[in-house]
Amino acid sequence: MTLLRLQDVHVRYGNIEVLHGINLTVGQGDIVSILGANGAGKSTTLMSISGLIKPFRGEIQLSDEPLHRLRAHEIVRRGIAQVPEGRRVFHTLSVRENLNLGAFTRRDGAAVKQTLDWIFTLFPILAERRGQLAGTLSGGEQQMLAIGRALMSQPRILLLDEPSLGLAPLLVKTIFQTLREINATGVTIVLVEQNARAALKLAHRGYVLETGRIVLEDSAIALLANSDVQRAYLGGG
Repeated sequence: MTLLRLQDVHVRYGNIEVLHGINLTVGQGDIVSILGANGAGKSTTLMSISGLIKPFRGEIQLSDEPLHRLRAHEIVRRGIAQVPEGRRVFHTLSVRENLNLGAFTRRDGAAVKQTLDWIFTLFPILAERRGQLAGTLSGGEQQMLAIGRALMSQPRILLLDEPSLGLAPLLVKTIFQTLREINATGVTIVLVEQNARAALKLAHRGYVLETGRIVLEDSAIALLANSDVQRAYLGGG
C-alpha cells in the first residue's frame, strides 16, 4: 500500500529551480533510500516532504491527504518526523529535555513515557546520560539523540538526512542496525545517505537523483548490482 507519494514536485530557491518534477512513492513499511551527489536535491526532497520548503508545483500526499498545503508542525501531527543533517540537537538542554521536545504534539503522558522507555531500550547510552547536556555527547550519541527525538512524536514515516555523516564505521553499522529494528516495528523510513552501499543494504527500494531529477529507481538489490550505480556511488565498475 502506498503511504507517501510525490507527484511532479518542483522546488525553487529564489529564482533557481532545484527540483524538476520529482515523482516518488513510498509503501507502508518500506525503507526507501535516495542516492545522489552533493547538490543533487536529496535534502531538498526531504524538506519538501516535512514542510520546511514548499513546492511551487506538484503534490505531496500522505495516504491520499495533501501535505504540501500544510505547515511543518501540522505535518508532524500527521505522522512524519525528520532527523536533520548535522543532528541539530539543543546543546544547552539535557538528553531528556531534547527527547521531551520531540513529543510536543502528544498529550497522553503514559504513552509518551512508553515511547521514551522504548527509545532508551534502542539506545541504552541515552538512558545512562539522560541528565547530561546534549552538547557534551559524542557525535554518535548526538545522532542517536536526534533519532530518538524524532521517534518521540510516534511517526508513521521517519525521514533521515545523512545519519552516518562524520561517524566511525563501527558506529555507522550500529546506527543502521537500529534503523532496521525501528522499521521492524512498522515505522516507514526514507533515507538520504552518502554511504550508498550501507543505504542500499538497508533499503528495500532506492531512487537516484541527479541535478534535481530522478534518473533511476529500482529495488535496492537491483541498484547494488547496477554497473552505473557501482561506478558512480559504490566505487566499482
